[in-house]
Amino acid sequence: MASIAAPVPSLGRVAWPLGVLALGMAAGFAAMGSFGTVQESAKAELLLSDRTLGLVQGVAAAVPLALFSVPVGIMVDRWNRVRLFLALAMLWTLGTLLTAYAPDAASLFVARMMTGTGATGALTAALSLAADLCQPAQRGRAMLVVTLGKTLGMAAGFGLVGTMFGGLGDGIFGLPAWRGVHVALAAILALCLLPLLTLREPARREVATQNALLGIVARELWTRRGFLAPLFLGQVSVVMADNSALIWAAPVLGRHYGLGPDQFAGWMGALIFGTGLGGAILGGLAADWGQRSGRRGGVLRGALIAAAIGAPAALFPVAGSVPLFAVAMGVLVLCGTVTGLITSVALTVLIPNEARGLCIGLFIAVAGVIGFGIAPSMVAWVSGMMGGEGHLAPALAIVGVVTGVIAVVAFALAIRNAPAAPVR
Repeated sequence: MASIAAPVPSLGRVAWPLGVLALGMAAGFAAMGSFGTVQESAKAELLLSDRTLGLVQGVAAAVPLALFSVPVGIMVDRWNRVRLFLALAMLWTLGTLLTAYAPDAASLFVARMMTGTGATGALTAALSLAADLCQPAQRGRAMLVVTLGKTLGMAAGFGLVGTMFGGLGDGIFGLPAWRGVHVALAAILALCLLPLLTLREPARREVATQNALLGIVARELWTRRGFLAPLFLGQVSVVMADNSALIWAAPVLGRHYGLGPDQFAGWMGALIFGTGLGGAILGGLAADWGQRSGRRGGVLRGALIAAAIGAPAALFPVAGSVPLFAVAMGVLVLCGTVTGLITSVALTVLIPNEARGLCIGLFIAVAGVIGFGIAPSMVAWVSGMMGGEGHLAPALAIVGVVTGVIAVVAFALAIRNAPAAPVR
């Protein structure tokens, strides 16, 4: 069946819904990253080990991603995406509140699972919505807006949460500071739900088969396996390096550089937002430029370059000084943002609409299991193999560099096997 040819508004006319989606992503990823900034205080209160922190920070996000990302992707392809986005936003808000009152590691694990499920599931819906708000040639810039929201949220997870932690001192409402921060954050997230009520479901574009059966959709993805498999491997490897960095950066700064959350929160938040902003702009422009080049896999060439630059930047934990640490980590975050945005654009351009949600859901499931579930725990395991928790910094560097090299090779294969032409 022919693709839907609904009128395509200009980017200026869809600025509000794109902005609301960005705000939603900012809220979701602030909720998802909030615990990492204050995890050392939670570790001391609840008597947690690094391995347990790896489970809470990593596996707690990976398990629901593995279980729900594909179902969420299917729902995105078939259901009202705006209502789904709102439901997932309510889930991450509740998970943040429950984090504040978690009495032990098990309940903390469940609370972080809820938060991660809401944020990453909503990302699938946001990408699908953003793609249908504009024409293919503009999607790099549309995804840029959504990615900026995600980046702002990641920055707030460091900057806002760390600043609140320092300001609360001995705590609030009878709660320790790390718990009080999550109560306050949950209230902010609840307010962020209000603009989501203004969103409306856009018409779906580039639909090759109306109401396609799941088997047909799966076959469409299988025929593109030579392209999708290395693309997934490349971006999952980048996610492994980036998530490990974001999860373990605060403990490294505390243990190896002697800094508390209130001492690094401001500049870390600014660093993540600034490099994320630059990465989103570069990624969006590179994706649109790559499409205009007309070359096979051109949309992904910027991702290959970014992965090659990001691999050595993963040495930031052993930089030797705080300024060098900041510069190298900033390069890593910038390159990770570039590859993530370009990968998202490639999926919306080279995969038919009826399969996009499932495809993105599969990607998030794989990235979640490996990038969240395995990578942080792998850092703790490597650290243990090297002699204990005192070796966290070199262990983080080793995992980052190895996964970065894998990403470079995988993106090169994805470019070689990319479909000859985008979906129309």
